[in-house]
Amino acid sequence: MDFIESIPPLVINIVKVAYVFAMLAIVFVVMLENRSPLKAIPWMLVLLFIPVLGVIFFVFFGQNLRKEKIIRRKGLKNHDLISEIAHSQSHKISEGSMDDIPSMENNKKLMQMLLNNSSSILTIGNQVDVLNNGRATFDAILEALRGAEHSIHLQYYIFDEDEIGNQVLDILKEKAQKGVEVRMIVDDVGSWELKRSFFRYLQSYGIEIYSFLTVRFPSLTSKVNYRNHRKIVVVDGEIGFLGGLNVADRYIKGNPAYGIWRDMHLRITGDAVNALQSVFFIDWYFVSQNDIADPKYFPHKKPAGDKLVQIVTSGPDSDWPGIMMGYYQAISNAKKYIYITTPYFMPGESVLMALKASAMGGVDVRILIPEKSDAYFTALCTKSYIKEMLLSGVKFYFYKPGFLHSKMMVADDEVCTIGTTNMDFRSFEQNYEVNAFIYDEEMSREVKGYFMDDLNESYLINLDEWKKRPRWQKAKESFARLFSPLL
Repeated sequence: MDFIESIPPLVINIVKVAYVFAMLAIVFVVMLENRSPLKAIPWMLVLLFIPVLGVIFFVFFGQNLRKEKIIRRKGLKNHDLISEIAHSQSHKISEGSMDDIPSMENNKKLMQMLLNNSSSILTIGNQVDVLNNGRATFDAILEALRGAEHSIHLQYYIFDEDEIGNQVLDILKEKAQKGVEVRMIVDDVGSWELKRSFFRYLQSYGIEIYSFLTVRFPSLTSKVNYRNHRKIVVVDGEIGFLGGLNVADRYIKGNPAYGIWRDMHLRITGDAVNALQSVFFIDWYFVSQNDIADPKYFPHKKPAGDKLVQIVTSGPDSDWPGIMMGYYQAISNAKKYIYITTPYFMPGESVLMALKASAMGGVDVRILIPEKSDAYFTALCTKSYIKEMLLSGVKFYFYKPGFLHSKMMVADDEVCTIGTTNMDFRSFEQNYEVNAFIYDEEMSREVKGYFMDDLNESYLINLDEWKKRPRWQKAKESFARLFSPLL
């Protein structure tokens, strides 16, 4: 107190004026960017209720650099070249020949939209295997890695140096020493605990490894928001994996705090692997600035199956939020049912309205979320949406055995999507994500079966009981929702 009293009044007044100007400057920036009111208002509230910390938070987390300095490094020419090679090496359905798929009549708009907003070609002749838990996923990935002959490409948000992580690393080191090209990307925030020595150690074995958007002060201010949430493995350009699982023991052994860590993944063979390979290479160019757009990584393939697949990406380098638009279109198309599994539910107004409209129109809409969450504030926000969804006829379920981390949607026994995208603002608009959209009755029925299995270990949220919860709990959830665009 004595220190504060000793500061001359003139200095205090100058600091106050400077702070007011800083707040006004931030407000001006937010308005100038023409942000949605849903995103601008939470920042105004942060600045109003926690003024000093609010300015700091905005500097570190609030800057909207979509398509600005960070994204310009991505190299659009490289993007186009890699995509062109992947497309030329694939058996695909062109825009005009989509009319030749009578069984997919209801989803042609979805296919066309994903082609237009994400350049996601519709590939044919694919085999897709659902890996319904951690053990099945890592058994399949380890088997594929052991069989690698030419190249291994891995990309993960989280890569832990635990038992399963070290099993993967042992194979990578062995393969690299035998001349297999091994390239690896990890997200710098998701894999924050990996030390610099980890990277040097792998590089000593001939493994090329990079962090995605390294976060170090002061560059933290421009990079912390845009994380690479993708999980991709491509082996020899022939076998691809994507889905919700990171490399961590908890997907097999569970977690003392949450129990089972429930998730799903896909194993793909066929031309969709070329699309997945191109996603990796574009991100590889971003982190390394090394141009390896070479047709040898996109081998011509004989048909491996009969599945129609679109590999869809989205991120701050995209012109459109492609995956979010895919969800919206699939939900709007549905005539019978929509089943969704997601660890977090903060979908934004467009998807929220599509779900409500479908339920009110008689579509069976069911959403499965975890009873236990790994993020307290996010869980509060998720719960703030439940009452209005129940009122519209959407059925909400809590998964009981542990933490449900799967990201899946299936509709009408016709289309399903599995990938890395949560139903929240961050996944839909800020993170780099990847999903497979699969158009197949057999596959959709299989995924629906897994959803029903999880539903059997869950309980339906009753509207009357939900309304009876303590007011203080509802107030916390409502407060958390104000910041949903920032979570």
